Amino acid sequence: MSYGFVPGQRYRMPTHFGPTPGPRQSYGGRVLDYVNTPRQTILSARFEADAGALETLLPPGFSLRRPELAIDFAYMTDIDWLAGRAYNTFGVSIPARFEGQRDVVDGDLLLVLWENLADPILSGREELGFAKLYSELPPPATTADAARCEALWDGFMFAALTLHDLSPETGDPDGEPETQGLLHYKYVPRTGTPGVADAEYAVLTPLGGSNLRVEEMQTAANATISFQRGTWEQLPTLVHIVDRLADIPIGRCLSARQLRTIGAKDLSDQRALS
Repeated sequence: MSYGFVPGQRYRMPTHFGPTPGPRQSYGGRVLDYVNTPRQTILSARFEADAGALETLLPPGFSLRRPELAIDFAYMTDIDWLAGRAYNTFGVSIPARFEGQRDVVDGDLLLVLWENLADPILSGREELGFAKLYSELPPPATTADAARCEALWDGFMFAALTLHDLSPETGDPDGEPETQGLLHYKYVPRTGTPGVADAEYAVLTPLGGSNLRVEEMQTAANATISFQRGTWEQLPTLVHIVDRLADIPIGRCLSARQLRTIGAKDLSDQRALS
């Protein structure tokens, strides 16, 4: 007798063994509250960028809100759903608006998010619609007033962010939010039919509902970002992405900071837009 699917449970391939443990569904029914985990060090910067180059990266239904490119590196530890393990992320996003038949949402469109562990990549792509890929993300190199983050694939460094002249800052790191959250474009190809999608739609990670608290904040006087063009031999599965990012004319740094935080949310509030 074949197995069935339990309503309300989360499944990912392989489905033959039952519901899949992950960030929104723990093994054995243990409650994950995301109050005191994970811990993160987040290094981020926003830069002026060429509007025309950014607009070529927008999927259907999206428009550019401002000609800016946002870079975010995050180094997470004490991750409850991974039994206390750690992983790192590197994301690139742009301020965008989605206008559908029902929804109009201002947010930051996540163009790509690299991570250095397969488990969150699979969970985030299949369940949530994040544009996730794998890369090596070593710990940041830091001094008393600077920090440098790097992303590599099989030893080839294709991106680096450096924050200069860091100094402590107190107060609210965000102020009044200007967006409704993080935007995504989910695309799942149909097997055996190139160019046809099984799923293709915009997705929103709502801004609120997180247990994240900032424990320490530093602002940077300046920051620099570089993308290193590669050959197909150096980046056989990423060259089309990295070279497009490297071709974007980038202007001055608008803001940059380093945060140390605790807490998060499990992203169960992720929703499709239409």
